[in-house]
Amino acid sequence: MSLTDRYSLKPEGLEHRVDEAYEAIFNWQYSDSRTDLLQLYDKGKRMQWDAQTRIDWSGDIDEGNPMGMPEELFALKGMPLYEKMSDKEKGVVRRHHQCWTLSQFLHGEQGALFCAAKIVQSVPDLEAKLYAASQTIDEARHVEAYKKLLEKFELAYPMTGPLQELLDQVLRDSRWDMTYLGMQVVIEGLALAAFAGIRDHATNQMAASVNAYVMQDEARHVAFGRLSLRDYYPQLTQKERDEREEFLVEACYLMRDRFESREVWAHLDLPVDECVEHMKHSEGQKMFRTFLFNRIVPVVKDIGLWGPRVVKGYEQMGVLAFADVNVDALQAQDEEIAAQFDARRKHIEEVAAVAAE
Repeated sequence: MSLTDRYSLKPEGLEHRVDEAYEAIFNWQYSDSRTDLLQLYDKGKRMQWDAQTRIDWSGDIDEGNPMGMPEELFALKGMPLYEKMSDKEKGVVRRHHQCWTLSQFLHGEQGALFCAAKIVQSVPDLEAKLYAASQTIDEARHVEAYKKLLEKFELAYPMTGPLQELLDQVLRDSRWDMTYLGMQVVIEGLALAAFAGIRDHATNQMAASVNAYVMQDEARHVAFGRLSLRDYYPQLTQKERDEREEFLVEACYLMRDRFESREVWAHLDLPVDECVEHMKHSEGQKMFRTFLFNRIVPVVKDIGLWGPRVVKGYEQMGVLAFADVNVDALQAQDEEIAAQFDARRKHIEEVAAVAAE
């Protein structure tokens, strides 16, 4: 099924082309010295899954709250204009905002698919090429899963401007490490935090499961970026490090702004600036925007891009305190929660089988 007829706001064309120029590097050493990357590659092979069968796609959908998210977490909660709406009107706004959010996940995963394939060609080390190849199939599966979820919700939105701008920059850059930095660290690090909000709060099991299982994969992808960049960045000159840090700060601001949902408010004829202003001052939304960086900041510190420009940028964003977050513990928790989803579904199926006897 195509999403073409599901777009509430029609995209400008059904294709977006990005001109790329980078080297495809063959490696004749066939080295196996990077045991850390090879272990991650082996883990990725073992943990492949099928979106068609691991997720139960048969559930019903609440049209006014398709993901089943708590009302107090909605972006416009507390805004006088929203509070004066009827229950039906609120449901329309919630549905559009949730589908806009899932649409950005879908488009971001297609971007990640391109980036992983690009890394396979452009990174010099064979061990990294092998892992990036396993990530490529992960990203294809994520595209499949979010597409199926949006088909169930029957509504989609085009890619938001800030996300498209960052993806274009990452794909056009010929330096392989910039692909890692933009995708593995910034986009996927931010996505993990956004996925967690749905995984942990959605009462719709399709939405919760998709995000739980995608997070299980994404934890490996962020680890891949950490392992690769942590070894590479100490080799750079100060000028080269300054370039990466400038890009990093700009990318973080772009990703923070992508959650303003301007397209949704405009499409629904709501006052866009008032909606964005409410989100900026809402305590719940301020916490959400801050929490988005709990995976990025400690990884940036770990890979060594911790110069004055980055520290100042994160201080201005109010996210510097995340520098000491234990990312390994968060990733282990992501894997455990995904296993809990599997166990819960298995239990339900066993109970249903007994009842059918």
